[in-house]
Amino acid sequence: MKQKYAILPILVFALYSCDPVEPTDPKEEELITTVSVELIGPNSTAVLSYIDLDGDGGAAPVFSVDSLDVNTVYSGSITLLNESETPAEDITAEIFDEADDHQFFFTSNGGTNYSYTDQDNNGYPVGLTFELTTGDPGTEEFTFILRHLPAKDADGVMDGDITNAGGETDIQVVFDVIVH
Repeated sequence: MKQKYAILPILVFALYSCDPVEPTDPKEEELITTVSVELIGPNSTAVLSYIDLDGDGGAAPVFSVDSLDVNTVYSGSITLLNESETPAEDITAEIFDEADDHQFFFTSNGGTNYSYTDQDNNGYPVGLTFELTTGDPGTEEFTFILRHLPAKDADGVMDGDITNAGGETDIQVVFDVIVH
């Protein structure tokens, strides 16, 4: 009987000596430092990249933008990283896992059009993969916006219209692209 009571003080000491574990928030926003858009066309592949390792307010982000062919359909895919960590954290996988809570929106101030090629569990678009069709030659601004918790069933949102989407912008990047 004395053995049981001898263990009790050790157990009590062990419980009180442990540091409390802070709960983690599964919906906590991740830092996105790098956006890479790969565009595969019939005759060429182009990459649009944005890197901002120190986040907003620090050094200017670095852009690298390949030109695109005129009147061409490209298959697109987006990769998101947090390169402030070593090794870099792949945020793309998290967006894929939480697809119901995310959607990319694409705009161009020129003749380029976008269409979604992926969807979440409810049949709504996500935008990690898409099709991009260029128009006439010129310089365009391609805007990529990732929204967290958009109202995917709101008017026009399923078709890529951000007007009624609501939610919060996780990242917005504008690429200056030459279509030739």
